[in-house]
Amino acid sequence: MSDADELTAQLRRAGCVFAEEEAAVLRAAASSPAELTMLTERRVAGEPLEHVVGWVLFCGRRIRLEPGVFVPRQRTTLMARLAVARLPAGGTLVELCCGAAAVATVAVASIENVQVWAADCDPVAVRSASLNLQPDRVLLGDLYEPLPAGLRGRVDVLAANAPYVPSEAIALMPREAQGYEAVVALDGGRDGLQVLRRVLDGAADWLSPAGSLLVEAGSDQLSQLAEHAGRQNLHATIHTDEDVAGIVVELRRR
Repeated sequence: MSDADELTAQLRRAGCVFAEEEAAVLRAAASSPAELTMLTERRVAGEPLEHVVGWVLFCGRRIRLEPGVFVPRQRTTLMARLAVARLPAGGTLVELCCGAAAVATVAVASIENVQVWAADCDPVAVRSASLNLQPDRVLLGDLYEPLPAGLRGRVDVLAANAPYVPSEAIALMPREAQGYEAVVALDGGRDGLQVLRRVLDGAADWLSPAGSLLVEAGSDQLSQLAEHAGRQNLHATIHTDEDVAGIVVELRRR
């Protein structure tokens, strides 16, 4: 058996569904046989591949991230595409609960002269987002709290991939999530909507008159989220993409 085949077999024994693809990524990331062994050991132990190699492929771009940071899911590419579609040239995007700031990074690469800001309450996430955006545009703080006051009423797209997993369901998540990603990026409170409600509550102060708020939610949370949006005078539109299992709620002022 070749070394490449042995690496694939080792990953498969560890439960990696896409063992051949992961083996190729690990081989490309390693600068020496010793480093390949070290990276493989981390992956076999259960650490997410993206944390092991330091990046995730998202909308065709490498998003850099550190261990412990929420790994951008492919379903969030729907949010990124919608954000780009809603942004005018020279427009303004704010990404809350940004993690590695994948949506903002795609916007910068796609829209001319776009102005982006990203914020997260986790210092490790802020550090990772600063690898992908201008560091002075990445802010540490709770939701809207760290944003410059001058952005009020001027944000064309507000993207927030806030945590929406109910607290009791965290223990049911794959070990790659519950064991290696910050709980603050996963735990949405008793019904999963605790943080999302706060995002909706503050959105109207920051959105431009025609601006859009984009959030993710579970399919069983959509009616509750729409009801709360109505109380904030926001109209909800549901977007889905079955290819990536994406669900995005777009909210605009009525």
